Amino acid sequence: MSPDQAMERINVLLAHAWMVRAFLKHADEVQSDPEMLEVHRMIFDYCRAVEPSFQRRDAQEYLRRARGKLSKLRRQAEFFAANYRRVSDHTNFQMAAASLSGVVEAIESVLAEASR
Repeated sequence: MSPDQAMERINVLLAHAWMVRAFLKHADEVQSDPEMLEVHRMIFDYCRAVEPSFQRRDAQEYLRRARGKLSKLRRQAEFFAANYRRVSDHTNFQMAAASLSGVVEAIESVLAEASR
């Protein structure tokens, strides 16, 4: 996979993460839980970190930033998957946790393939 293809693929994946962010940002259940609030904030930070390089079409910089922030996004996805039930076990939260975890796994896969 070329760097440009990897950047395009990750950008689509981040659209999915952004929808998880929007759900969590507006979910009343998480508003009083500072740790849960960090999940949607980290998604925001990750997306915004790669955005300028995407706009410039600088795939190398985009992938460097995507790699650099991935461990923080992974930690938040793992935290959310392990802890969402403490705020709600509703299907929306279950699916949001699965979606965010899937996004992180897919980004890892794209980055690995782009490094070959």
